[in-house]
Amino acid sequence: MPRRTATMLASTLMLIALLCAGVFIPVPYSEMSPGPTVNTLGDHDGEPVLQISGHKTYEASGHLNMTTVRVTSAEYKMNLVEAVYGWLSHDNSVVPHDTLYPDGKTEEQATQENAEEFSASQETAKVAALKALDIPVKSWVVVSAVVKGSPAQGRLHAGDVVKAVDGTAVKRPADVAELVTKHKPGEETVFTIVPAKEQAAAKKEGRTATKTQEVTITTEASDDVGEKRAIVGISAGTDHTFPFEIDIKLADVGGPSAGLMFALGIYDKLTPGDLTGGKFVAGTGTIDDDGKVGPIGGIGMKTIGAHDKGAQYFLTPEDNCAAAAEDTPDGLTLVKVGTIDDALGALKDIRAGKTADLPKCTKG
Repeated sequence: MPRRTATMLASTLMLIALLCAGVFIPVPYSEMSPGPTVNTLGDHDGEPVLQISGHKTYEASGHLNMTTVRVTSAEYKMNLVEAVYGWLSHDNSVVPHDTLYPDGKTEEQATQENAEEFSASQETAKVAALKALDIPVKSWVVVSAVVKGSPAQGRLHAGDVVKAVDGTAVKRPADVAELVTKHKPGEETVFTIVPAKEQAAAKKEGRTATKTQEVTITTEASDDVGEKRAIVGISAGTDHTFPFEIDIKLADVGGPSAGLMFALGIYDKLTPGDLTGGKFVAGTGTIDDDGKVGPIGGIGMKTIGAHDKGAQYFLTPEDNCAAAAEDTPDGLTLVKVGTIDDALGALKDIRAGKTADLPKCTKG
């Protein structure tokens, strides 16, 4: 066989081998892509996304769209060819598998965690919207989770209302840890609580729970490097009672990043006129009870999804602004927001056509 022909044959066989390896050998990556966007002012699957009863509401036009990201499943095994294609694609993002599923998290675990975060984001969205409207909301500190095998297991339960620790009244979740860590590991601490069942019954009946009990727990040392803190093995959160009914009807969505857009949708429904002035506004961002907007993941995929749906403006958490501005879709204005008040101010400018006054995202 002539040398040139042999060389070409060897090169062809090597290329085939590399392609086969690329197809069959898995790589530790996952893919993110733009997901659906849903107008919080509109309907989804035949029913309104926001349903409010017990308070006067107003018709709202325009769009306040929450945005999502699609991700490959925890069990999906990406091959090298798919990874290279994703890296070269503008509309997809290839990231290390552990970024989406850290510590070997399963699909079921990720789905459950996302569902819990989504539910919590709905609650904080309601609180933030009502606070922005100066509508009072009753709040209290609760046990949000108990660590398996911790001193608190079997002693405290998720949903228990924490009234006091060692006789000192608790007013915010951070108070719980601050009071517990005043002890040394191995010392006892006393929780004054309203049991979760009693609280749930009182909430359902529209009354204030008054039945309390004291629970004594022996603290243990934390896993911190260096000086060990006293802990009992719980995380504290906040629960609320709202003055009227607000339901958010949206299935098959997870994570906390729709909080801002839900809050704005609720605000719009409870006030006359249109927040958007009929414009197509999309956005993203977590939100806390005080209206502070937090960063989210997959910002590039969300701006693409919003643009493809027809959005003109995108409300962007200030901590995501630099990354979002690196590759802004043509015709989409990225508006920087740090609080719900920032977002309301930006929407006022959009309604008035004062786009030059908008706080826009810039690179780096």
